[in-house]
Amino acid sequence: MNMFWFAVMLLLPVLAIAYLGWHVWLLLPLASGWKALVVALGTLCFLSVFLDFTGLLDRFPLSVARCLYVVGTSSLFAVLYAVMLFVVLDVGRLLHLVPRCWLVGNWTAAAVILFVLGGLLLYGRLHYNNKVRVCVSLTTDKPLSRDYKIVMASDLHLGYHNPRRELARWVDMINAESPDLVLIGGDIVDISVRPLFSEDMAAEFRRLRAPVYACLGNHEYYSDMPQVRRFFADAGICLLVDSVASIEPQLAIVGRDDHGNRRRQSLEDLLAGLPDSTYTIVLDHKPNNLGEAEHAGVDFQLSGHTHRGQVWPISWVTDRLFECSWGEYQRGATRYYVSSGLGIWGGRFRIGTQSEYVVASLRRAADAAGQ
Repeated sequence: MNMFWFAVMLLLPVLAIAYLGWHVWLLLPLASGWKALVVALGTLCFLSVFLDFTGLLDRFPLSVARCLYVVGTSSLFAVLYAVMLFVVLDVGRLLHLVPRCWLVGNWTAAAVILFVLGGLLLYGRLHYNNKVRVCVSLTTDKPLSRDYKIVMASDLHLGYHNPRRELARWVDMINAESPDLVLIGGDIVDISVRPLFSEDMAAEFRRLRAPVYACLGNHEYYSDMPQVRRFFADAGICLLVDSVASIEPQLAIVGRDDHGNRRRQSLEDLLAGLPDSTYTIVLDHKPNNLGEAEHAGVDFQLSGHTHRGQVWPISWVTDRLFECSWGEYQRGATRYYVSSGLGIWGGRFRIGTQSEYVVASLRRAADAAGQ
């Protein structure tokens, strides 16, 4: 079954490019040579996305690598929406709602399609740049020594497409909240750590005016793990890998290894040494098996990974794949927040989803009742 789905995932891009290339060939009123050039250039742009997956981008100069990354990953989303648009037009033609002449040798139709796609991607880019502040209120009867303000985020995906200047803006937003703690739920690194070291992004993390705790995500494992750990150390980030950080005797942060490590410790084992009176916050990148946290008596869990599909209609897929693919959730006494991510993988587009960070107030129940 795994091999079957792997084959499907490889076949889908090929079919999409073939379908789109055929439509572009029919639509453009150009000589065959020019049509072939347009289709070939579009295909090359799309195929450049695989340079990132293979690690070949690190062999190019930084500026070239950044350009190739943006072109390749942006083409992926452009192809998605172009295919969807042509499917709608094909269905309209079959239903005799769209004349065939609209799809063959028509400059006007080509210009309209290009305008619609360009407008959609421009909206997605602008919407991505808007970081949504999400407020979460947490109360507990456990004997915390004081209340806490905690900024939470996940999926920064720092790399070729999210450079230091973007991280600097995020750090300023977090510092403006004056938090007591900063928690990051994995995927700080996109794939390559090269741009993080080249731009000294660790210096931006060191500007954060609160302790930073993070867990690993799957993308850290796609990179060079020793270098990832070195970056975290340089950045002053406390990396929790199947380990626990005690903020005070009654508050603990538990960082789990990524779900991809089948030998990671169970939550019950990680919590075994903590008194029942301790308020526990778990960082677990993938929101899989949420019942485990409930069964272990966890108070709150932060996850990410899903991006909520990043763009519609992929959000429909993630909503069905995960028990909770985004937002606040509760099982029994355990609260959860699954973040759609502060950053993003690939093309910087948000369509039907949002880029966000969470500002959580953790308060003693007596204090909350008094206001």
